[in-house]
Amino acid sequence: MQAIITPELEADAELVSQNSRGKVIIASLIGTAIEFFDFYIYATAAVIVFPHIFFPQGDPAAATLQSLATFAIAFIARPIGSALFGHFGDRVGRKVTLVASLLTMGISTVIIGLLPTYATIGVFAPLLLALARFGQGLGLGGEWGGAALLATENAPPKKRALYGSFPQLGAPIGFFFANGMFLLLSWLLTEQQFIDWGWRIPFLLSAVLVLIGLYVRVSLHETPVFAKIAKAGKQVKVPIGRLFSKHLKATVLGTFIMVATYTLFYIMTVYSLGYGTTPKPAGLGITRNDFLLMLMIGVIGFGVMVPIAGQLADKFGRRKTMICITLLIILFALTFPSVISGGSISAVMVFLICGFSVMGLTFGPMGALLPELFPTEVRYTGASFSYNVSSILGASVAPYIATWLATHYGLFYVGVYLASMATLTLIALLLTKETRHQSL
Repeated sequence: MQAIITPELEADAELVSQNSRGKVIIASLIGTAIEFFDFYIYATAAVIVFPHIFFPQGDPAAATLQSLATFAIAFIARPIGSALFGHFGDRVGRKVTLVASLLTMGISTVIIGLLPTYATIGVFAPLLLALARFGQGLGLGGEWGGAALLATENAPPKKRALYGSFPQLGAPIGFFFANGMFLLLSWLLTEQQFIDWGWRIPFLLSAVLVLIGLYVRVSLHETPVFAKIAKAGKQVKVPIGRLFSKHLKATVLGTFIMVATYTLFYIMTVYSLGYGTTPKPAGLGITRNDFLLMLMIGVIGFGVMVPIAGQLADKFGRRKTMICITLLIILFALTFPSVISGGSISAVMVFLICGFSVMGLTFGPMGALLPELFPTEVRYTGASFSYNVSSILGASVAPYIATWLATHYGLFYVGVYLASMATLTLIALLLTKETRHQSL
């Protein structure tokens, strides 16, 4: 079991950490910002552009399904990336592994922006697209866990959840700039220009974020927690094996603790965009540009609530804070269908602001909570694996399930679905012990 923090341990942790707060903030949030920036630009391109340029033409529906299949490849690759980068993160160190994961993710993203089309190289175009998407997922699988550990293992013990919220801030930042990029391109380019070459711009510009992230991460010192383990030679040979043999319960609980967060986010983004822009009566009939602008306004609430949630988790504890927030998700899930069913712009705006604000509350403490479930020698692997397996259960299927439920049974059952996933998270939280007072 992990030890209770003593004043001596707290002073020692603050003394050993050689990384400035500014470096920790930038280095930890930059990867998450790229992750969500990439998520949205790829998701949008996979629907609007890729079916037309990377797949054989003839059956538009089949081309779209094939394009969305490449989007799903990343969810399969992420747990593999968790095991791969987690292995080196727990054996070699957090710093070097974070650099490697960011390079893997960044290079794959830029390659997508440079790929030739089906008209140029035929069947190799979708194969290369799938390979690059797999590379993105592989890098993303090791990115979040390392960023969360970078923040929490450099934090003063009484501010771990606040520091753990730094990588979480990358999510609203990446989402905001991705939406802003597509809005700007839609104003500057014609539809044909966007399909011909404009869609490549966001993928190529992500290289700037990657270079900034690499510059900051290369200049970091190793986290003091891992440095002590390495000095004592206490790394385990096969972290994923130790995780499954000794910490399976924590892994399962961590996975389900994240399920509500992922489900909520993908309903608020992918599903709401599809539902909001679908013509009435099947949807709300809002224009794409108007809805993107509304999403950008709503995501501000996301960003504001992330550090607030971190501070609440530091003051009241992770478990108690997250239980209250999860109950709030259930309340939101059961009320939002009646709010937006009328389709008024003001009601939809209230839905987006409230939903994204709750998203910020539930996402904020995760940067500390998941790493604290695991001991140092398997922390990178454990936090990453739980986070990314949960993405399969909560994220990859959420838009499809929500769309199917709304089509066959009505919008109310989308809320029931979200409430059900939040109930699973609530059960996992009730089975989890408080981690605020544990030493890393």
